[in-house]
Amino acid sequence: MQNSKELHIKIDNLSAQINLPASKSISNRALILDALAYSSYDIQNLSDCDDTKVLVHALDSNDTTFDVGAAGTSMRFLTAFLSKTVGEWIITGSERMKQRPIKLLVEALNSLGARIEYVEKEGFPPLRIFGSALVGGEIHLNGSVSSQYISALMMVGPLMQEGLKIRLDGNVISQPYINMTLRMMQEYGAKIEFTNNTIYIEPQDYQPIPYSVESDWSAASYWYEILALVGKGAVYLKGLRSDSYQGDSKVAELFTQLGVETAYLSDGVLLTPNKATTSYIEYDFSNEPDLAQTFAVTCCLKGISFHFIGLQSLKIKETNRILALINELLKLGYVLIEPTEGQLAWEGKRREPAEKISIATYEDHRMAMAFAPAALIQPISIENPQVVSKSYPGFWEDFSKISL
Repeated sequence: MQNSKELHIKIDNLSAQINLPASKSISNRALILDALAYSSYDIQNLSDCDDTKVLVHALDSNDTTFDVGAAGTSMRFLTAFLSKTVGEWIITGSERMKQRPIKLLVEALNSLGARIEYVEKEGFPPLRIFGSALVGGEIHLNGSVSSQYISALMMVGPLMQEGLKIRLDGNVISQPYINMTLRMMQEYGAKIEFTNNTIYIEPQDYQPIPYSVESDWSAASYWYEILALVGKGAVYLKGLRSDSYQGDSKVAELFTQLGVETAYLSDGVLLTPNKATTSYIEYDFSNEPDLAQTFAVTCCLKGISFHFIGLQSLKIKETNRILALINELLKLGYVLIEPTEGQLAWEGKRREPAEKISIATYEDHRMAMAFAPAALIQPISIENPQVVSKSYPGFWEDFSKISL
């Protein structure tokens, strides 16, 4: 039987100062780049979330078999990293990870000189990797594939004998994550170009540098949601920057429509309510898919109907997030639909909420954190609450501060 966390919070005014976790996305890229640069520097403000701990362990250990659990970023990044690291390696993960496709990345790496085999089901982990020097060359990828595939290839690109050229065909989604990888590679001394949907990387070495990780804008989104629902008070979020590499920094702009204003200070941001009112929102989340759950729940709880597109990648995350949102918001009385593949909409249709609301989290950290603020509206319980450790281990401790 899964454990659950009972929540019901009544407050009229919010006042909180939160030390947000470090960015998981930046931490995991920094670890790979640091290893590829043979750096002796310690990375500062490294995330202490599950996904990053898995990567730290893999890079520091002498094992030849790695279990990354539910850490999708670690699975993709390590697959590319180990393919150019001499030796024979096995990489596996949780049962859900064994259902998450990796064929496109494996095929791309094999075409560039890697030798990777499937241990169980073709197209899915676990993988057997025979690491050696990669030849490199040119590949074509559909731009709508997970940006983690593209980032994984980019980071090992400079160490390929012929370098790497990636042509992205069609519509490129999650582009901020690709840009984050590019900018961090440049910080580590790599020369790389991204023009006309083509990424050019010459053969070269990385340079070791001291690196400090900024705080996580994805984690900040739940505090925007909380203030939007309370409507009074202020929240100070430490460690966020206006010039962030993170695409999810877009949350500051997007939440102005939902009643939250952002002021950038020297060491973070101050959130305060504004008087914005709206009854309907349309948005394309192609570049910020990790914000979709926060926005769907916030809009429903504020009675704002919506139509979101660009959610294709949500179906191959920790769970099928589109289906999970439809199922769990229905318990709260909101009837959502998927108008077409990769879309999510709420047209204002309601039904009676469940008598006792228990939110399933599907081994997905973002389900737990996006739904927790619903406790400001009515009593709920969150199943498997410890799942937040995947990206924000201190979430429940921070969340308890709003009712102090």
